[in-house]
Amino acid sequence: MTEAQFNQLVDKLMFSIEESIEHSGADMDYENSGGMLTLTCEGNGSQIILSRQPSLREIWLAARSGGFHFKLQSTQDGDLWRNTVSAEPLSQMLSQACLAQSGEQVSFEF
Repeated sequence: MTEAQFNQLVDKLMFSIEESIEHSGADMDYENSGGMLTLTCEGNGSQIILSRQPSLREIWLAARSGGFHFKLQSTQDGDLWRNTVSAEPLSQMLSQACLAQSGEQVSFEF
């Protein structure tokens, strides 16, 4: 995968995350700037940050629960961003981080 292809995939992913938050009605704000998507929990001001790492072809997630790295893996059902240590899907870990930090359930479909 080229860097341009990686960036295109991550742009699509970040837009999907923004859309999911918007449609969920959760009291969260988001800002996409400089390759980072910052989610702010309005109730307590805590943040969840997703950043792209083009040289490694990874996405990094920073939350109160810790820092996690994700790589795109091809499966029978399509491509899936998975934790490089636990193989947990990014969609699941991001939902858990949103619930833990904001108290609101957000489902991500990517």
